[in-house]
Amino acid sequence: MIITRSMNENLGSWPVAILAGGLATRLRPTTEKIPKALIPVAGQPFLAHQVRLLQGAGIRKVVVCVGYLGEMIKQEFGDGRHFGVELNYSFDGPMLLGTGGALKKALPLLGHRFFVLYGDSYLPIDYAAPARAFVASGKLGLMTVFRNEGRWDTSNVWFQDGAIKSYNKKERTPEMRYIDYGLGILDSNAFAPWPGGKAFDLADVYRNLVSRYELTGFEVKQRFYEIGSPEGLAELDAMLRSQQLSVTP
Repeated sequence: MIITRSMNENLGSWPVAILAGGLATRLRPTTEKIPKALIPVAGQPFLAHQVRLLQGAGIRKVVVCVGYLGEMIKQEFGDGRHFGVELNYSFDGPMLLGTGGALKKALPLLGHRFFVLYGDSYLPIDYAAPARAFVASGKLGLMTVFRNEGRWDTSNVWFQDGAIKSYNKKERTPEMRYIDYGLGILDSNAFAPWPGGKAFDLADVYRNLVSRYELTGFEVKQRFYEIGSPEGLAELDAMLRSQQLSVTP
């Protein structure tokens, strides 16, 4: 991983919101008793791998958006001191707010601009590069994309000439050869159209930004890993275990 020193140092002031409040129904029965963030992967809770990866990239502030079984996550990870980061938690409350609603509620902890990371994504990339692209764009949002061609999941992004032309998880078109990579950057003003305390999806925010020409795209060449499905979980577990073996003396 190659990270420009100056930007790597600046990333310490960029919060990362991790969306970890969902029900994770595809991983049941495991997630009936523990949240997805605590599922063991290569001998550790998945969130530990995410936070360690972010810390290595220069990130120092993480806000975990929690809902379902969220107290278990806070009890396990505390303030994040053990990982060299500052961990805060934003709870949905009595009603699950969806990914967009959860971010809206967490804005007081996140500030003006921040990364957004899906709670089931493991993305070993240069986080400074999309941050630079976001700043240079002057737009309210950035979506990282990967040329998927339907390989690892269903492609859902029409990305062309550096721009997000269309994004839709439900209605696919032939132009959609890319996929939402799992990492975004957002300005807090992107959430202005939605009232607080209401459930809505991050996809709604992205589509709104696309319609206003306020969403830039950043292509990532390295494939993503995820634990949103049993197959993805098994693949990441094997990958991380092989890495552990390679560094064992």
